[in-house]
Amino acid sequence: MRLDKFLNATNITKRRAIAQDMCKSGAISINGVQSKGAKEVRVNDLITLHFLESHVTYRVLKIPTLKTIPKAQKHEYIEKVQQ
Repeated sequence: MRLDKFLNATNITKRRAIAQDMCKSGAISINGVQSKGAKEVRVNDLITLHFLESHVTYRVLKIPTLKTIPKAQKHEYIEKVQQ
């Protein structure tokens, strides 16, 4: 699954357009490498979102098969590693 779709499907970002903008500006990296929205996400990847004064890292546990998942099931797909 594409990185921008994954961020939207797992409710990390509200909209896919936000995820695409973050990727274009270099604010998202996978396993320490800046990534574009088209980058494929795999299980056990570490996705880091860089904000102005902090960063948040998530580990991919499972790839969603649906366009969006319920927020209550978010913990099945990602886990927050550090903030």
